[in-house]
Amino acid sequence: MTGHHDGPDRAHRRPEGVSDETVEALGSLSKALETTERARGHLYSFHQLTGTADLELDRAVELLRKAGHPDWAETVRTQVLGRNVIPGHWTFQIVEAYDTTYYQPFKEIEQGAVEELADGRDHLYEAEMKESRRTAGHPDHTARPESTPQARGGDAR
Repeated sequence: MTGHHDGPDRAHRRPEGVSDETVEALGSLSKALETTERARGHLYSFHQLTGTADLELDRAVELLRKAGHPDWAETVRTQVLGRNVIPGHWTFQIVEAYDTTYYQPFKEIEQGAVEELADGRDHLYEAEMKESRRTAGHPDHTARPESTPQARGGDAR
């Protein structure tokens, strides 16, 4: 069952004159940026987990004092609590440096390439892959979100 809603929307159709090689290259660039997004998420996890551990050290210091171990409490307080994770850096500084030095320039370059080479249309590689893998007429293989069929198992009211 095909109709005017069959196939990708305009934002996911290849502009005229854009080659297969360009679509593939932009797909690869997008995949690399997506992987960088994941790496950045892990960096934020590292940042938050390290910060949570550092805040828990306050409790450990207090409990060591209460347990009668003031020397250990002082060692933890002065030698671990608030310590740089790498020379001169807390984790927020690592995140900031990553964003400024690597993530933002990468993101801007990827966006610029998509703008210039594909008329600003994202995910052309994936959209074309989806089209090639869809089963025409199958209710769970629709091309677009707005073409999703009515709920199954009864009449559409």
